[in-house]
Amino acid sequence: MPKPPVFPTTLEEREYLKFRLAQALRIFGNRGYDEGVAGHITVRDPVRQDCFWVNPFGLHFKLIQPSDLLLVDHKGEIQEESGQKNGPFRILNTAAFMIHAAIHAARPDVLCAAHSHSIHGKAFSTLGRTLDPITQDACAFYNDHVLYEQFNGIVLDEVEGSAITAALGDKKAAILRNHGLLVATSSIEATVQFYIALERACQVQLLADTAAAARGGKTVHIDPVQAADTGRIVGSQAGGWFAGNMEFMVLEREEGVAFNAGSSA
Repeated sequence: MPKPPVFPTTLEEREYLKFRLAQALRIFGNRGYDEGVAGHITVRDPVRQDCFWVNPFGLHFKLIQPSDLLLVDHKGEIQEESGQKNGPFRILNTAAFMIHAAIHAARPDVLCAAHSHSIHGKAFSTLGRTLDPITQDACAFYNDHVLYEQFNGIVLDEVEGSAITAALGDKKAAILRNHGLLVATSSIEATVQFYIALERACQVQLLADTAAAARGGKTVHIDPVQAADTGRIVGSQAGGWFAGNMEFMVLEREEGVAFNAGSSA
């Protein structure tokens, strides 16, 4: 089975992660997960692990390249390694910082976290509930996602970021009520995979619940034991990396650009 690449130095690993993060953001853009300036993906920096890379405020997902990314410490200060600070897209999204700084500080197992206002996740979030185990794919989140039950407006302070992180606990995903989706995993690829899977699971449940109600019934749930067993396979971090890697294969074929050490600064 393929495995994530290993690099001789953390500087080369940084280049790769920046390249991959920019790709992940373009994948989100291609899938229509943008909503104005909302949405962000972060990755922990392997050189300075008290810092993370994030997309700048005001630049569309589809346009982001590695050189556009911001390196931010846990005080919200843009670091010199991120390049020129005074350009048109060197602005840090406050909500991105408040949510992701709290997650990266509390969860050393999380390399990459993503939040956006994708359509079906946003629609499902208004129901104030978690997903039911109604499909094999939804089982990826069985006992591994939570509902953040509060909506306190745009996340502009540390208290709200910490509350979201506390609600997430050790899970890989959260449905933020009246807001959208959040996924946090051990790799960029798994985060992309499970965000896509969570968005689709929300879409499927919206469709299934509507169809069932129209027939005067309810959806059929997978047995809890089977749901848990299935979730351990389709919801694993390794499985997420493997499946998510295919999204990057497609992007590289479409764009004709793959990672080369020294080319992503």
